[in-house]
Amino acid sequence: MIVFFGPAGSGKSVQGQILAARQGWRWLSSGQLLRDSHDLEILEGLRTGKLTSTDTVNKVVGDALKRATNVDRVILDGYPRLLEQAEWLVNSQPDHGHAISLAVVIEVPRAELMKRLEVRGRNDDTPDAIDERLKIYRQEVYPILNFLTEKNVPIAHIDGNGTVGQVHDKIIEELHAHKII
Repeated sequence: MIVFFGPAGSGKSVQGQILAARQGWRWLSSGQLLRDSHDLEILEGLRTGKLTSTDTVNKVVGDALKRATNVDRVILDGYPRLLEQAEWLVNSQPDHGHAISLAVVIEVPRAELMKRLEVRGRNDDTPDAIDERLKIYRQEVYPILNFLTEKNVPIAHIDGNGTVGQVHDKIIEELHAHKII
């Protein structure tokens, strides 16, 4: 399993989808899994903007991982977001059958993120909102990366500047370096 990390606008979803399509792997987005849920409580929470509980997200992701036993690799996007989710993901590996082979962290400078998110054109992509999301992202991801390091999971920091193809090539280089492909 490969886990993608990066702030909004870093391109992690695009990169994960391209990688999955080219390698025949399964791309799993926690947000998409929640949106595709038939659970009325989850859907109502998403509609009203409430955070979905860690236990619920773990269950949804765990069920998706169990259904993905027929693929060589799984790419996780948007999960784990919290240290307790990372701990669950590692500790429940015997249940879902997928060990983390690599964590890919796509690094993009704030100025570039601002440009990308401006093009996206969402009302909530104001400079203050983006700065707050970056702050929260860093507060959440650094403890996860420390935990994964302690568990001997390799971490690849990818320069997210450049075209989609250039960034993809950098990811492929790391996958080769870690003997994943």
